[in-house]
Amino acid sequence: MKQRTIGGRTVSAIGLGGMPMSIEGRPDAGRSIATIHAALDAGVTLIDTADAYHRDAGEVGHNEELIAQALREYGPGAGDVLVATKGGHLRPGDGSWTVNGDPAHLKQAAKESARRLGVEAIGLYQFHRPDPRVPYADSVGAIRDLLDEGVILMAGISNATVHQIDEANEILGGRLASVQNQFSPSFRSSQGELEHCAELGIAFLPWSPLGGIAGAPALSARHTVFQEVADEVGVSVYQVTLAWELALAPVVVPIPGASRPESIRDSAAATDVTLTPEQISRLSAA
Repeated sequence: MKQRTIGGRTVSAIGLGGMPMSIEGRPDAGRSIATIHAALDAGVTLIDTADAYHRDAGEVGHNEELIAQALREYGPGAGDVLVATKGGHLRPGDGSWTVNGDPAHLKQAAKESARRLGVEAIGLYQFHRPDPRVPYADSVGAIRDLLDEGVILMAGISNATVHQIDEANEILGGRLASVQNQFSPSFRSSQGELEHCAELGIAFLPWSPLGGIAGAPALSARHTVFQEVADEVGVSVYQVTLAWELALAPVVVPIPGASRPESIRDSAAATDVTLTPEQISRLSAA
């Protein structure tokens, strides 16, 4: 497994997104744990989660607890895994997503996440989504305080604009470690943020890098050039997609979601795929 860097931490170039294991349509806990263990066996050392990754009311942190259980049961070797979690999103239990960027909420949410993960300090904590009712500086200020207090070891933001990246990095005193935005062949509006992160040396973590739970199965049909290149290389269209994203900048660390062992095994193998400059250009222009 090739490696990349988030802050001062070396992680696998492909991470595992935990959301599909805890929201609507989720598998049973046994298959989810098998998926996490398959990721670790494949060399994945970055797992992304959030306290809002749950389905029903009253089960906040479902995914965090699932990941903590899987890491405990895996035993030796799990200690090298960076678990990145997020706060600032909420799920009332009716299928909707809401936001809460209140500093007091974020500070309490981080401490609850640390408890569920069973850690003294969270490896990477990210502000999940801006709250239009709360000044962005106030929300990020809470993340800075958590960093200063040692509740978290690294700080990140998610669903951010270029301006918010600069604002957050200034508030954090140049310590912004990661930006997690949606990016895939179908969703490229974060290209500017990706390039900005590359200029600053900040890790860029594409979420739904294959198009998301609903979009991934249609990737080949929607983006035929990706399937053409996959046929040329002799690998899955998903591996080509992730390899293309990795080729865009050395700061890119895709975090494809998975709820089946075979899915994350396929994604992890993308780091072995080498695309030619001509293929990368074709994919970028598609």
